[in-house]
Amino acid sequence: MTYEIERRLRTGQVAERAGVNVQTLRYYERRGLIAEPQRSPGGHRTYPPDTVTLLVVIKAAQRLGFTLDEVAELLETGRRGHPSADLRERAEAKLAEIERRIADLATIRDALNQVVAARCDSLTHCTCADCPLPYAELAEEQTR
Repeated sequence: MTYEIERRLRTGQVAERAGVNVQTLRYYERRGLIAEPQRSPGGHRTYPPDTVTLLVVIKAAQRLGFTLDEVAELLETGRRGHPSADLRERAEAKLAEIERRIADLATIRDALNQVVAARCDSLTHCTCADCPLPYAELAEEQTR
């Protein structure tokens, strides 16, 4: 057995080290996000150690708001070694989307800060004097 074969990881090892489940690992294989694994003499899937790093990068990109399609495009661009012609345009569109999400999150944060300050105790039957959230009014309008 060569050193390279000894260093390869089995499915469960890769999944555990990357913090994903085995189904996620196989799904990413089907999507082409990670290379199809080699097989051991016993027929087990085996992966190079850098597969763990790739999976961690994919999951981090998802947490940051990238879709799997976007991740696949970025990985493909990296594998080709040269950017695609529309990379700048896509990056600008993603930045605009992120700015919109940040604005939405800031709005939610501000509203929740007002709820905490007003000591609201219910979203539908709030008893505070000046509820910053109009949920009670919205509920009444829907029942009419």
